[in-house]
Amino acid sequence: MKPNMHPDYRKVVFMDVNSGYKFLTGSTKYSNETIEWEDGNTYPLIKVEISSDTHPFYTGRQKFADRDGRAERFMKKYNLNK
Repeated sequence: MKPNMHPDYRKVVFMDVNSGYKFLTGSTKYSNETIEWEDGNTYPLIKVEISSDTHPFYTGRQKFADRDGRAERFMKKYNLNK
């Protein structure tokens, strides 16, 4: 690889802000926040809204807040109910 061309690849901790689930992996993402991991080392912390811990595909828990289809939502939005 050419020097100074590629971003630094290092270990970072990703944390799901909804559940508090954390995992250590490699990434080129940058963060000003850090966290001390279980091995005693300090790593950059990347906060994410959703991970495998809270995503319905992985958990099997799906929430259906609105069961209407596209047409029904359109009709409600523009008050076109017959």
